[in-house]
Amino acid sequence: MAVDPVPPDAALPTYATTPRPKRVKRIRLALLVSSFAACFSVTLIGIVFGGLMTLTFGVLGAGGLGLGQSGFVGGVMLALTLASYNFILFFITVPAAALALGLSIGRFPHKGITHRKPYLRWGAVWGASLVGGTTFVFGWFGGPASAFGALLTGCLIGAAAGVFCGFLLHAIVAPARQLTDVDVNVFGPA
Repeated sequence: MAVDPVPPDAALPTYATTPRPKRVKRIRLALLVSSFAACFSVTLIGIVFGGLMTLTFGVLGAGGLGLGQSGFVGGVMLALTLASYNFILFFITVPAAALALGLSIGRFPHKGITHRKPYLRWGAVWGASLVGGTTFVFGWFGGPASAFGALLTGCLIGAAAGVFCGFLLHAIVAPARQLTDVDVNVFGPA
């Protein structure tokens, strides 16, 4: 059995530990900007892909636009329509996105997580959960196939918007720079 050279109850003195700032700055600003960006990017993705799908239906001569149908395509069109109206309900979607981001990736800098990948990954997970869950609930009114189409499309839209928001939050907060840029002032106030 290996013996540790330092007993576990012997804590290092304060000067021997790696210094960290007491407060990470720009978290609230990053949450606000990322929440507005989430709302706007979901709307933009919904408008662009909804227009492309409508254009595709028109070129192929499909019977209808798919909206109001109870199949998989109806669920996809429902999710794109709901996503394109996301910015109109900004007073609901921005606080919901700020809460989800604040309780997940907004806490990463305080935990010392500085790499970009966790911010992108968890931004995508929360974006897919919020948008996919909302579109799934409304898609369920059209039946299981419509709900699956709405869930799949909503998750894809939310994940794309979430990756962008995670990148934006990481770029604004810059946790690696803030956590390593510590003022070592011996004579100043603590």
